Amino acid sequence: MNVAQPEVGDESLKAKIVDHLKPLVLDQDLINRLRQAFETEVENGLEHGLKKSSIQMENTYIYELLDGSENGKVLALDLGGTNFRVIQLTLENGRITNEILDYYSVRDELRHGPGTDLFDFLAESIKDFCVKHSVDLSVPISLGFTFSFPMIQHALDVGILVNWTKSFSCPGVIGEDAVKLLNNSLNKIGLENVKVVAILNDATGTLVAGVHDYPDTGISVLLSTGSNGAYLEKVQRIKRWESGSKEGLEYVVVDPEWGAFGDNGSIDFIKTEWDRILDDNSLLPKSFTFEKYYAGKYMGELVRIVLRSLFEKEILTECPEEIKITDSISTLDASKVSQDILDGKDTNTKQILERLGCPVNQVMISVLQYIVELLTERASVLVAVPMAFFLDRIDRPMTTIAASGSMYKHHPSLKDKITSKIEMMTDKKFKFGLSDDGSGRGAGLVAAIAQRLAAKKK
Repeated sequence: MNVAQPEVGDESLKAKIVDHLKPLVLDQDLINRLRQAFETEVENGLEHGLKKSSIQMENTYIYELLDGSENGKVLALDLGGTNFRVIQLTLENGRITNEILDYYSVRDELRHGPGTDLFDFLAESIKDFCVKHSVDLSVPISLGFTFSFPMIQHALDVGILVNWTKSFSCPGVIGEDAVKLLNNSLNKIGLENVKVVAILNDATGTLVAGVHDYPDTGISVLLSTGSNGAYLEKVQRIKRWESGSKEGLEYVVVDPEWGAFGDNGSIDFIKTEWDRILDDNSLLPKSFTFEKYYAGKYMGELVRIVLRSLFEKEILTECPEEIKITDSISTLDASKVSQDILDGKDTNTKQILERLGCPVNQVMISVLQYIVELLTERASVLVAVPMAFFLDRIDRPMTTIAASGSMYKHHPSLKDKITSKIEMMTDKKFKFGLSDDGSGRGAGLVAAIAQRLAAKKK
């Protein structure tokens, strides 16, 4: 990490600030330890799952990607929160030639009521979509289901819900197969020809959608309010395989769920006092450890906590009340400060300081920019570690990393910083490719792949 020291004029003050914020700097020794910890957790996760690792390393059972022979229409259901989508894709020779989608909302009583009511509503919404868009239901049509909740997969079409998140709490679903529940609800309303053939999450969908746009895609990364990714693993390394034979198969998509990396304390050596404060005051303390260091839901609050500590240690004086308020600095604020740093300006930084009730002077401008730059640099290192590790593991001449999420798309400097850090960690060739809507298009594409694989078995 190479961050220019703050230009505060007073050398004594500068030294105090730099020393106080030193725990945010990840030197080469810490980066090496971080990579080793990640490798250990990956290997333990592949063999034992969450029993002996903080990284789930879920086998998605997607062992083939698009091969150009996929044709016809498929459906997708993308459920990741209060709003969800139903989508129809038309494919010709593995390419999407038409896409239709509609948005639906889950009412409060359905998010907290019996699980059967929720899945019945999802089925009714699929039926509404099919009627509205004249989908031919006289013939079988495959549906891919993006179910962005913690689950354990036993097959491509078996996903057992581990826990509800995102304000859902429907009883009767935890421990059950979401695919079976949705298929049952579809059958109840006469949609026997609509069959859920695959269940996945948005990281897996982003990788598959990435292959559609960039055929050499081998890794995906999501940088949004949270963080995760997926990658192509050699089948011979997969210990947990419950569905069919893996003989003759080369690779399979694995979903690490790396947002929880470190939940078992394995990377506490990079945890600062500020990270602990953020975690202690979060909705789920001691969970999602890795993403709390850098993801969009947390970055702004980390800036505030670090800034406040300079006042608490009396390195800076007279802390404004606003800085004592949780979330008074947003991740968008942090991005605007990063834009200033990139442009060599201070317009955004001044506006944010003014709103916070801080003195708008060179010391405060430099301090805020220094904190944001340190946290952004740290974020880039943390994201680069799994990326470089998977690039080495895949060991291809060239790999595209399919990327999505608001932090990736809208942060002014994060993507370039991640790229440069990966280049320092591996000599493997790679490029990033924007892969929007993995949760929608990806689900439809996985359904098309599943349909092709099923036809091959007949």
